[in-house]
Amino acid sequence: MLVDKENITQYIPQRKPIVMVDGLLSVDATKGSAIFTIPSDNMFVEAGQLQAPGIIEHIAQSAALRAGYQFKSQGKEIPIGFIGALKKLDIVELPKVSAQLKTEITIKNQVFDITLIEAIVLEGDQTIATCEMKIFIAND
Repeated sequence: MLVDKENITQYIPQRKPIVMVDGLLSVDATKGSAIFTIPSDNMFVEAGQLQAPGIIEHIAQSAALRAGYQFKSQGKEIPIGFIGALKKLDIVELPKVSAQLKTEITIKNQVFDITLIEAIVLEGDQTIATCEMKIFIAND
């Protein structure tokens, strides 16, 4: 694991109670994968399941973790990003508390401060959600 749960906040701007990633498994120039085990006290859990906004936030933080790791590895300051658009969101199933999600992020296009990603959220071998997300990086 490249980044574990204890060090996660060094790579993302979010803080408890909104941290939605537990670790960074892999990263390269165009891809990354992150994990998250859903706790029962998560603010996006309702009726024992992680709701759609939680899945979306987990995807965004998975992308942020990948980017944060790359910036920090280059000795650069980690920028703040914002979800600019969400397309082709398909949630097949809402995962239950204690499920471990693995999210694979692929960079589809990057122009200036805008990055288009494709995400696949897996629980075990089953795809539970997919989407495209446009992320804007804030400049000072």
